[in-house]
Amino acid sequence: MSGRTAVITGGASGLGLVMARHLIKAGLNVVLVGRDETRTRAAADSLRGLAAAPRTYTADLEQWSQVRALAAELAADNHLVDVLINNAGAAFPRYEQTTDGVERTYALNHHAPFLLTHGLLAAGALTPQARIITMSSFVERRGKLDTADPDVAGTSWRDGFYHQIKAYSTSKLVSLLATRELAHRLPDGMSVYNANPGMVKGTAFNSNAGGLMRLTAPLFRPFTITPDEGVRTPVLLATASPAPLPSGGFFSRSQPDTPSRLALNDSLARVVYTKTAALLGVEPLTR
Repeated sequence: MSGRTAVITGGASGLGLVMARHLIKAGLNVVLVGRDETRTRAAADSLRGLAAAPRTYTADLEQWSQVRALAAELAADNHLVDVLINNAGAAFPRYEQTTDGVERTYALNHHAPFLLTHGLLAAGALTPQARIITMSSFVERRGKLDTADPDVAGTSWRDGFYHQIKAYSTSKLVSLLATRELAHRLPDGMSVYNANPGMVKGTAFNSNAGGLMRLTAPLFRPFTITPDEGVRTPVLLATASPAPLPSGGFFSRSQPDTPSRLALNDSLARVVYTKTAALLGVEPLTR
């Protein structure tokens, strides 16, 4: 695996930083992407004992313009990417819209991975055998979508009661569906995965998220696992040889898992993919 490069979003802390440590030990060159320049550089410096400090990039992935700029910057710096780990994510306690006019949870959990992946693809910045890993969640089972007209912007939450857990769950479901369809459209040789880390201490599905998740976190504490345990699935997907199957699959505990019934709906996946591409102004991939 020596010489391969992995880009990790949300790499300044939490699972992203733990993933970076494991991937460096596996022989990969790691690039960290974080929202705060100082914190991201400090995270990279904390890994210096394992290898040379990783390269860092700064971007607020809630903003489409900054995601596009990140993809362009990575491509311009000639960093061919072997592994892209779309790890950045959050569960916001109340409804808020970004400057792009979409709900924040969807912007970070769904739009950013979609936009960064397609930006790197369009720029030719992914290697022919690249692996794309988007962090998912078992709570996607609680997601709710109108199968006839799925909301990929999250703005439908504006007009009703905003439920933090359901909004988060649905954003993960929408992302999972888009990834499922992307697997059918990727060039031969590339793979894409949804990685469920489980209920990990110190991540979105606990008190760090605030709101309802903070109130319910004590109920789930006995079932949480450590960050080192939580990164096993994405690290396996990034390093296993040959590339795990199926591409487009949902993986838990380092093996293929079965997501919700909605997540397996191929016609819905096509609609979610094309609607997301149109929303973001991205040219859909075709085979």
